[in-house]
Amino acid sequence: MIEFDNVSKTYERRGLSRRVLDRLSFRIEPGESLAICGANGAGKSTLLRLIGGVEHPTSGQIRRMMRTSWPIGFASCFHAAMTGADNARFIARIYQHDEAQVLAFVEDFAQLGVYLDQPVETYSSGMTARLAFGVSLAIDFDCYLVDEVTGAGDVRFRRRCEAELLARRDRATLIMTSHDPYTLELYCKRGAVLYAGALTFFDTVTEACEVHHALQMRSPVAEHLQA
Repeated sequence: MIEFDNVSKTYERRGLSRRVLDRLSFRIEPGESLAICGANGAGKSTLLRLIGGVEHPTSGQIRRMMRTSWPIGFASCFHAAMTGADNARFIARIYQHDEAQVLAFVEDFAQLGVYLDQPVETYSSGMTARLAFGVSLAIDFDCYLVDEVTGAGDVRFRRRCEAELLARRDRATLIMTSHDPYTLELYCKRGAVLYAGALTFFDTVTEACEVHHALQMRSPVAEHLQA
C-alpha cells in the first residue's frame, strides 16, 4: 500500500513560490494499475518522484508498504563518469540483487553492445534511455512507476518494453503517466486526473482521459499558466 496524507509540494525559486500539489490524500492498494493524466507542468512527474521517494513533500506524510521503484527510465540515477555496466552493478548492490544477473539482464535488454563499458556521459539520449529502462526493469519491485518513457527506442525495443511492463503489471502495482490515451488504456485499469494541484480518481482510464481532455478544451489558458 502507498498512502498520501495531506501531502503538498511547493517549489521556491528566485523569490517565487509555486505549489504544484495541494493537500493530496489517497491510497493505492497492491495490484492496482493506475493511469495519471495531466497537462504539461501539472505535476505528474513530481507526483511520481514523491511516490518513489526521489523527492520529499513540503508538508504531509507519505507511507509506503511496498518496495517502490524510481520512475522507470529516470536517467538522473546514473553517475555520468561511470560506465553503463558499473552503474548497473552499483544499483544492483544498493538493492541487494546479484550483480551478474542484473548486468546480464541489462546487457540483453538494452542492446548497447560495447558501449555498455563506456562512460554514460558519452551516450546519446536514446542509449541513456535504453540503459535506464534496462536497469529499472532488472530490479524486482512491488510497485513500478512509469513516466512517459514507453516511446523510447526503435519498434523492436518498444515492443520488448511493452511486454516487460505488461508482465510486471500482472504481478505488481503499476503507476503510469502519459499523454497518450492508448498507452494508458493498454497498461492501466483505473485513472486519475491531476489538475490545479488536486488529484481526482475515476473508475476507468477512459473516463479520466475524457475529463482531462474536457478540462483542457474548456480552459485553454490553464495549461499555459501551469507550464
